[in-house]
Amino acid sequence: MKPELIERLNQINQEFYAAFATAFSETRKSARELEVILPYIAYGARVLDIGCGNGRVAALLAEHRHDVMYVGIDSSPELIARSRMHDASRRSQVASFWVADIAKPDWTNYLPQWREEAGTGAFDCILLLAVLHHIPGSDVRARIMRQVCELLSPRGRVVISTWQFVDNERMRKKIVPWSAAGIDEHELEPGDALLSWKRGGVGLRYCHWIGEDEMRLLAAQAGLNVVETFRAGGREGTLSLYGVLAVEAN
Repeated sequence: MKPELIERLNQINQEFYAAFATAFSETRKSARELEVILPYIAYGARVLDIGCGNGRVAALLAEHRHDVMYVGIDSSPELIARSRMHDASRRSQVASFWVADIAKPDWTNYLPQWREEAGTGAFDCILLLAVLHHIPGSDVRARIMRQVCELLSPRGRVVISTWQFVDNERMRKKIVPWSAAGIDEHELEPGDALLSWKRGGVGLRYCHWIGEDEMRLLAAQAGLNVVETFRAGGREGTLSLYGVLAVEAN
């Protein structure tokens, strides 16, 4: 994919979260559907939550894994501000939130204090929940996964979730023509889609369908193994494909 198109697709998502941070957060109040990740996060673990949004994973861990060391990052300053505001009322965990855009190759360099605290290979669990499918470009997604692997402890776990909007009737109805964004669909990669948003206004988001085959490919490219997959989330309980990745073989 051409760099200028990747930049345009990233811009679409950045503009969406800047405009709809409040409306988006309203749809992400509860963390109950994310309780499926708890078995993969040990007590006292060091957790990196990539694409932390409004901080609902931090709230979940404050309730169920209050002794974790938690770092949340997101490319949206608006959502990070909300995460920090919500976190101010929680004193039972060590948590910090940072603005960082993983679409940029040097995203780990934006956070010197975080790098000093965490270092390389410092995280026992790295979460990419409903975030990787918003990253345009197969090469970019592969690079991100390699960087994630470098930050993972030797016996750590990566937990990924990706929307399965292709086989979800409710989500398929949100797909709109690329002409809505002035983009030639022939320049895109297979699985790329433009999804509409109609809460608090009308918006657009870029999304890429990542099925189990692509998830396994991304893992292999990063030197990781998929040790488990399952479906959960959404109204149907099957919206997201979850993958649990590790360095060692299953």
